[in-house]
Amino acid sequence: MVSTINRTAEPAQPPPRERILAAARELFYRHGIRAVGVEAIAEAAATNKMTLYRHFGSKDELIAAYLNQLAKEGDDVWEALAREHPGDANAQLEGWVRYVEKVLTDGGERGCAIANAAVEMRELDHPARKIIDDYKTRKRNRLVALFREAGYEDPDQLADEVFLLFEGARISLQCCSSGPASRVVRMLRSLLAEHAPKPRE
Repeated sequence: MVSTINRTAEPAQPPPRERILAAARELFYRHGIRAVGVEAIAEAAATNKMTLYRHFGSKDELIAAYLNQLAKEGDDVWEALAREHPGDANAQLEGWVRYVEKVLTDGGERGCAIANAAVEMRELDHPARKIIDDYKTRKRNRLVALFREAGYEDPDQLADEVFLLFEGARISLQCCSSGPASRVVRMLRSLLAEHAPKPRE
């Protein structure tokens, strides 16, 4: 009689490109884009530099892929809110405020990864700059559109104030875990109330 031994199959590894991008994302966010070399990324991804360069022609190309991934995730937040609350700008804004609260209370928060990249990628002709600028512009434009649709006063100025408040709060968290950032949701709601549509007489 032949006995059989049950062996638990090891889970298959993700493809090399996915592993490389995941490793780059973790290392770039924790240590900074400039501080991390391709050798460290390849090692963390359990591969080698040759494979890395086969999927990403250069470190700059890998940086661009990293930022595009982050930007897509940010855009997906707005798309999800639009699907959950179709045609209801106020509900979408409320959902975004709750999202802000979740982001700012995440213990692993080290600021906005895209904003952090902007600090490092100061060369205006670097491919990362366009990705960063386009994403931040889309984010502001979405706020403007929702404020306008919901009937808020001066939606452009309100969007700028809200944008700066949120971005500033994420930077503040890198200095201290309490203080202004811990009150940002209350500040956001106060700002929205100040600009809220006036009831018709």
